[in-house]
Formats: sequence, C-alpha cells, structure tokens
Amino acid sequence: MLITAIEPRRKAMCALFLDGEFVMNLDARTLIENRFDVGREIGDEELREIIELSNERRAKEKALWLISYRDHSKKELKDKIKRTCDEDSAEKAVERMEELGLVNDESYARQYAQKLIFGKRMSKRAAMLELARKGIDRDTAEAVLDDIEVDNREQIREVIEKKYRDIGDEKIRRRAVAALQRLGYGWDDIRAVLGGYGSE
Repeated sequence: MLITAIEPRRKAMCALFLDGEFVMNLDARTLIENRFDVGREIGDEELREIIELSNERRAKEKALWLISYRDHSKKELKDKIKRTCDEDSAEKAVERMEELGLVNDESYARQYAQKLIFGKRMSKRAAMLELARKGIDRDTAEAVLDDIEVDNREQIREVIEKKYRDIGDEKIRRRAVAALQRLGYGWDDIRAVLGGYGSE
C-alpha cells in the first residue's frame, strides 16, 4: 500500500490516505515519529502497528487531560478513555498513570469518602456504595471508611439544621426522613434525632 496523502485534522490528528483512499485519522506526532511520509510503501503489519501506537498515545493524552482536572479512580478513568479509544489502549494508559503515581485508588477513595461523609453528609453505608460505583474494591473502601470517625446522629442533626428547620411540620418531617434514608441513615438513628425536636 502506498501513502498517497496525509492531511491535518483537528486535535493534532491527521487523515491517512492509502492508494488514494481515506483510511483513518491517526495521531500526527505518531506519524511523524515513525516517518510515515507521502510516497512511502507500507504493509498491513506496519499499518496495524501505527494504529496501535496512535491509539496508545491518544489514550495517554486523554488520561493526562482528565486527571489534570480532578482525581479519578482507575475504573472511572478507564471508562472515560474508552469513549474515544479501544479498551486495550485505555487499560495501558491507566496502568501508565498508576506507574507514574498520578492515579491511586486508595488515595482517591480516601478523599472521595471524606467529601461524601463530611461534604454531602452521607452515612458510611451510602459512601461504601458510592465508592463501589467508582470502581473502588471492597477491601480498600472498608479500610478507608474504618479510618473515618463520624457520629451518625450528629450528621443527621446537621442535615436537619441546614435543610429542614421547620421539622415540626409533618410534611417537612416526612421529606427529611426520606432524604436521610437516601443518605444511608438507619431508622433508629433518624428517630432518635427527631425525638430531640419533639417529633416521633
């Protein structure tokens, strides 16, 4: 196959034309580094290799771009990269970010759990489910949550004080109970706190 044209495209990509026909968009830097020039003959194996290299570079660049905005769990990062790259490239990119210390599930879980418990006032049980949803394994999540000291009843009190001041109103009380249950609190703790506001 003969490279008949290489045309620049958006986002540092180039359109590769073989034997006069468009084949695909590839990473421009990968093409340059591997001396893919117009007029060069290439075989199927060379084409497959350049596609793989291009995908891996794009996956790593996407990973770096994503983690420059905020921390991600390994699963979350891989899922986002897979939207634009193949699974193998996404996996390699995440492994590389982990080697570089840019992705660490335990560190991510620790920060995210603090945010859920003290920012969103979730119970540890609800935080455990959220961590699992982000791809944090059970052992890591349990270890992180065991290190967090929290008083469920105080958390419930803070939610009520912030969002449900007129807790004596039956409608507001029901709304508060439903919200607290969604945050993962058990009925015994909710009832005990509501009792302090004169509601049973």
